[in-house]
Amino acid sequence: MPEGHSVHRITRQFTRNFLGRTVALSSPQGRFAAGAAQLDGHVMTAARAVGKQMFLEFDNGLWLRVHLGMYGAWDFAGEIIMDATIAASNGRMGQTNQRGTDLGSPGEGDAVLDSAGENSMHSIGAPRRTRVRMAEQEKEIDQLETFPPEPVGQVRVRLLTDTVSADLRGPTACEVLDPAQVDAVLARLGPDPQLDDSPEAEARFVDAVRKKPTRIGLLLMDQSVVSGIGNVYRAELLFRAKINPHAPGKSLSAEALRALWRDWAHLLAVGVNTGQMMTMDDLGADDYRLAMKNRADRHWVYKREGLPCRVCGTHITLEDMGARKLYWCPRCQA
Repeated sequence: MPEGHSVHRITRQFTRNFLGRTVALSSPQGRFAAGAAQLDGHVMTAARAVGKQMFLEFDNGLWLRVHLGMYGAWDFAGEIIMDATIAASNGRMGQTNQRGTDLGSPGEGDAVLDSAGENSMHSIGAPRRTRVRMAEQEKEIDQLETFPPEPVGQVRVRLLTDTVSADLRGPTACEVLDPAQVDAVLARLGPDPQLDDSPEAEARFVDAVRKKPTRIGLLLMDQSVVSGIGNVYRAELLFRAKINPHAPGKSLSAEALRALWRDWAHLLAVGVNTGQMMTMDDLGADDYRLAMKNRADRHWVYKREGLPCRVCGTHITLEDMGARKLYWCPRCQA
């Protein structure tokens, strides 16, 4: 499932390519025809991500809400203007592979190509007529011969301007909401540090966790407690904090939870800016480039079951928690 950084990146693409423009909406597969008709021909006025959900506002006061879920993805095609902090993608927004500028690298600025298909980056330049797929795993782009391209697969909704199209496939949610309904959805979501990293947002997270006897490994995946954290970030945040995933939320100190919130804000910002869930800090130039190319070199515990902990040498444990795979070190996080 796409985690919070991917959805923020997708929303930036809508901001660059659709905001302020009249958009034609259709439902090539037919399942969203009524919803598309409500928004067709209107100007997009806002694009917003909150955790794993995105909201697109139109000038008739209605919003398109999308939750990609496990399998959803956006395909952008046409003369795409890539976000300056994202660079050009070769892949899938929601499930994204990108080539390009090595943002934040301690070393060279050449393209970093990710062998796992999670991300890479490419210098932006002028808009190019291409196809870009964005989701958790990005795939290679095609150069377009004609525009707009024929829909590929079961496209729930297509958004189209005179130069750019965006096709949505396989979402968990795709619906039209009025402002009151949007407010109701947002009220159920926990804080997202990309939107609000204030002391008040931090306190909201800390208070929500300390009220609950639920295990912290479950609470971090609860979008009503904190927005945007998925399986990768859960494992990595808890390891970095040396917190046992089975610890009840109410057993953790306010200080530990404030540090956890600040670390989530830090890692989320790295993910938004690079497109990769990079969770290892202070790497030298060579190690950084290896990590940017290969997911196995950029995480502490995620997908490292049976391998020695990078800190203590104990084998990393894999178990199920909340119907998702949990990776942790039973010694460092005892």
